[in-house]
Amino acid sequence: MTEPQLAPSLAERRQLALSGVERNLMGRHPVSPRQELRSVIAELDRSDDASWDRYGEGGPVAALESQVADLLGKPAAVMFPSGTMAQQSTLRVLSDLHRSRRIAIPELSHLLHHEQDGPRLLNGFEWALLTTGGVVPTADHLAAILGTLGAVLLELPLRDGGYLLPSWEQLAAFSRACRDRGVPLHLDGARIWESAPNLGRSPAEIAALADTVYVSFYKGLHGLAGAVVAGPEDVIAEVRLWRSRHGGTLWTMLPYAVSALRGLREELPRMAEYHERAVVMAELLSASGIRTFPEIPHCNAFRIFVEAPGDAVTERVVTVMERERLAVTPQWQDSEDVPGWSWTEFTVGPATMEWAPDEAVGELVRVLLG
Repeated sequence: MTEPQLAPSLAERRQLALSGVERNLMGRHPVSPRQELRSVIAELDRSDDASWDRYGEGGPVAALESQVADLLGKPAAVMFPSGTMAQQSTLRVLSDLHRSRRIAIPELSHLLHHEQDGPRLLNGFEWALLTTGGVVPTADHLAAILGTLGAVLLELPLRDGGYLLPSWEQLAAFSRACRDRGVPLHLDGARIWESAPNLGRSPAEIAALADTVYVSFYKGLHGLAGAVVAGPEDVIAEVRLWRSRHGGTLWTMLPYAVSALRGLREELPRMAEYHERAVVMAELLSASGIRTFPEIPHCNAFRIFVEAPGDAVTERVVTVMERERLAVTPQWQDSEDVPGWSWTEFTVGPATMEWAPDEAVGELVRVLLG
């Protein structure tokens, strides 16, 4: 007797439907591997140096490091295959220089929730929590942490808090507090490009407040993968050594570097319009009975809430993907704070900009509210 086959889960149905999606309300339009690699080749054809890097030296990798160092106003930069490795290497160098593995960090930091305790197990870091929950750290939070610190990490924006940013004044005060205390400030700037419009400053002005800055390329810039850390020459030289020690000096990182250069050219100039569209859409959603958090988005991404269980809303979203080949949101989850409500994230990107704001919000209302 054959075993009865179980019906696919919502997550499995969503994954299957993704390959057939033809229209998208959020982020970027779906691209096939062939389309993506052709785009990388086209970008390579634009390059002044289309030679191979070797173990992260030369070619487009060197060009990317130079461009990011200039964009962030830092003397030096080094590319990594992943942000996880980049940040662990940087904090290792900073903490060794200051003879303490104790790091001040927000409780919702990516390092504490998405890296399987790797930073502590691999590098022996000890965590001093600046904040708990969806709270942006301030100078007062830092002052409440007594004792020696090897470094302070600030995430811009605090993604797991709802893409929250401090004001420019709060950020500047936090930076001064670190310098007055003699402890280096490291910015987890995975989305620093997306943060600049709301802060009203350039990436270089933001980076000037910190000793070191990590930036990502596969999020808002839609690169294949990869990250860069920028900072003082002596610190970056040591960080480069830790890249090798962590196994990150690949034979070549050319495809990642080229896709990152494409993102800096195509997507970076659009961050302000993405943020403006997020603000407009959040206002329209609120007027239509769909809550947003923050009420006025701090960057091009924000959370949206509806009064229904997460599985019920995901069922609607997945059904539309299957029947209409339209993706409107990621998967939903139940709210921990308000029973009966659920939430997901919404990111404005090039696909969103092809819809008029009221048209995009109309589709969200139709699908999410039924």
